[in-house]
Amino acid sequence: MAMSKQELEATAQAMVAKGKGILAADESMGTIKRRFDSIKIESNENNRRAYREMLFTTRGIEEAISGVILFDETLRTAASDGTPFPQVLSKKGIIPGIKVDKGPVEIPFFPGETVTEGLDGLRGRVKEYRELGAKFAKWRAVISIGAAIPTENCLVQNAHALARYAALCQEGGLVPIVEPEVLLDGDHTVERCEEVTEATLRLTFAALLEQRVHLEGMILKPSMVVSGKDNARQAGVAEVAERTLRCLKRTVPAAVPGIAFLSGGQSAVSATEHLNAMNSMGPHPWQVSFSYARALQDPALKAWKGEAANVAAAQKIFYHRAKMNSAARSGSYTKQMEEAA
Repeated sequence: MAMSKQELEATAQAMVAKGKGILAADESMGTIKRRFDSIKIESNENNRRAYREMLFTTRGIEEAISGVILFDETLRTAASDGTPFPQVLSKKGIIPGIKVDKGPVEIPFFPGETVTEGLDGLRGRVKEYRELGAKFAKWRAVISIGAAIPTENCLVQNAHALARYAALCQEGGLVPIVEPEVLLDGDHTVERCEEVTEATLRLTFAALLEQRVHLEGMILKPSMVVSGKDNARQAGVAEVAERTLRCLKRTVPAAVPGIAFLSGGQSAVSATEHLNAMNSMGPHPWQVSFSYARALQDPALKAWKGEAANVAAAQKIFYHRAKMNSAARSGSYTKQMEEAA
């Protein structure tokens, strides 16, 4: 084993250290192109490097960010001064991680449902990623809510793939982030979301135990229990926090060091408010943290616009968002803190 159980545990605990969370900067080529389209710049290697460099070199970011999930290209990219990105992060005391899945594909004969691919050759890739400096990995399963979906088959297939991935990562010395995302797309009620999230997590942990995954050496990255985005009744902050915590307490063993939520299309402020509400209802059996992509990056991306002249302003906005979520880790975030900045 490339990393002992103790090392896996130490890394997992550092990833959910108090007051800190994880930046997801592992956008696939398709996703980063959509992000760049929104600010009208081309998605080429140079722009992608400049954007990630703007985020990673923000001063003081290590006060609020414990780790960064990178995309394959980004893990192999160097900053403008020639320092590889994993080293840029490590020098700040930030742990580099890597997205290892190959994305969701349709399940034959199950319309509207997907399973994530990427298990073939994963053992070899884990070894290579370790050598390139990664200490943890991420795999995302996508669960859609709709008429008669998700089916049991969809949940079982995704749970199985997540567990196989997690076992291969631990064997090769990477801490797995297990990400079963229940999408907020649709007009379903918050009650329905809670039901599906609970079923998803129950099957995911059953599969993890079956595959002998060391729970103390992994991180869970779930979605929050929220109303479908097209539902007329949107659950408020307190209700989202209460339902999400209830669901997690029923399904997530206390052995798991931390839960790092995805933002899943929530606005930057909503994602912070929900995290804050959950932490103010503590203490909990696990650290309740964040692993946000859009909710950390979006305001900075819009300020940056692909121009070197805007880097300082964009970094200031990125630092602010990270600090707001850092405050939410202890339930000490307030609306006033937004205005003060």
